[in-house]
Amino acid sequence: MKLGIIRCMQTEDYCPGTRDFKTIREKLGVFEGVEEDIELVGFCSCGGCPGKRAVLRARLLVERGADTIAFASCIQKGTPIGYPCPFAKKMKELIEKDLGGKVRLLDYTH
Repeated sequence: MKLGIIRCMQTEDYCPGTRDFKTIREKLGVFEGVEEDIELVGFCSCGGCPGKRAVLRARLLVERGADTIAFASCIQKGTPIGYPCPFAKKMKELIEKDLGGKVRLLDYTH
């Protein structure tokens, strides 16, 4: 699996992604049961509310080899700030529409 992660820009000051990287390395969370190697090809933010750059960032991740894009848990679950993204569903819809069958989307990381 060649993985790109899109994270919430609001959490960048609170979280350096350490838990995401550990989750990938130890194949926990959404990666539990993944038998193939996981290569992280990129880790970027959505571009800020309302996720206005998420589609462009997803395209860049795919251009750099990602076959899977995960929304970091800060988007869907609101960790560590306790506030899930109100635009998460729309971001996912727009990325699915733009990239179609080119990429698998995961709703969270850990």
